[in-house]
Amino acid sequence: MRKQDFGFDYHRYHRLLCEADDEDKRMALIDLLIEEKARERLAAQRASDRAAMTAQTIATVLKNGRN
Repeated sequence: MRKQDFGFDYHRYHRLLCEADDEDKRMALIDLLIEEKARERLAAQRASDRAAMTAQTIATVLKNGRN
C-alpha cells in the first residue's frame, strides 16, 4: 500500500468521490485533482528554484570572501 502524501487530504477527496454521483460531478472532481496536483508541482518547483538561488548566492559570497 502506498503511503499517504502529507498534503493529500484523503478524507476530503473520499467525501467528494462519494458525492460524485453523476458525470458532471465526477468530471469536476477529476479537474480538481488535476488542478491541485499542478499547484503542488508548481510549489515544489518554486521551492527548488529558491534553494538553487540560495546555494548560488552562498557560493558567490564564500568565493568573494577568499579574495
